[in-house]
Amino acid sequence: MNNIEIIGSRVANMPWQEKPSDIKVPVWRYSENPITKRNPVEGVARIFNSAVIAYKDAFIGVFRAETINGRPHLSMGKSTNGIKWDIDPTPIEFVDEMGQSFNPKYAYDPRLIKVEDTYYIIWCTDFYGASLGIAKTEDFKTFVRIENPMIPFNRNGVLFPRKINDKFMLLTRPSDSSHTPFGDIFLSESPDMTYWGRHRHVMSRGGDGWWQSVKIGGGPAPIETSEGWLMLYHGVTGTCNGLVYSMGAAILDIDEPSKVKYRCKNFILTPEEWYEERGFVNNVVFPCATIHDAETGRIAIYYGAADTYVGLAFTDVNTLVNYIKDHDEIVEDDHEIGIM
Repeated sequence: MNNIEIIGSRVANMPWQEKPSDIKVPVWRYSENPITKRNPVEGVARIFNSAVIAYKDAFIGVFRAETINGRPHLSMGKSTNGIKWDIDPTPIEFVDEMGQSFNPKYAYDPRLIKVEDTYYIIWCTDFYGASLGIAKTEDFKTFVRIENPMIPFNRNGVLFPRKINDKFMLLTRPSDSSHTPFGDIFLSESPDMTYWGRHRHVMSRGGDGWWQSVKIGGGPAPIETSEGWLMLYHGVTGTCNGLVYSMGAAILDIDEPSKVKYRCKNFILTPEEWYEERGFVNNVVFPCATIHDAETGRIAIYYGAADTYVGLAFTDVNTLVNYIKDHDEIVEDDHEIGIM
């Protein structure tokens, strides 16, 4: 097995639990899952599909909070260990570049990514249809929204954690007003987080793995490794009992991330526990964030479970990357630069 390195920083106090001896798969669940319960704070029925990041000597989270009237918003959370969270039930207040209120009608499924000295929140929102919202902060006190990066319909916006060729890189999944058609992952770039172009295809749904036959979508920010960009994503299949969301993994080229180097034909996590199989939406594992330590190679994965809870799982970069390579499959033209 090749020794793979994470390119990044040390996270001394990241959450971690050793792999149980009876687990044969490359990703294992935290034994005390889920880490958020129903009705976690006043006025909020469910918290799930949320983003976290290491911040100073602790952790910051941006959580999808579904209120008791069913409307989703984003709330801030803080934690000293990445497991027990103090969550503010009130929505994050966003302003525009002039400091005027600029709050979305609703917001859900956030990602939280640091690029250079700025933290960016990306979420699904309404812009005359399902689209993406983006805001930036340097202190988690003032949140400045950037105008809509994409026209409708688009979901699952995921920034890379550094510029490539001096450009910001953004993964998206174009869609329509529903939740199923247009199920592939695309890549766009921008010099300034305002104007986006050079759109390229990254990955197709399907392949031998039927668990991703309906659609796929980006998950956490890709992790830079010595083998390439480690990308976790969700894949969806259709069954006679509805859709099932599972977690997959791939490696993208470090300089041309529209090219897939390796793609795992197997899911790495699928609904099996009660909190994944049973909830507001049954049978959902939806990855949104990782905390990873360059010194040890450890990776903690935060995922939404059944649209009701936040679950936590673990792996290490050697185990996961080598598993992807050992179970690689080529799907359509994924290995090419996606410009047709």
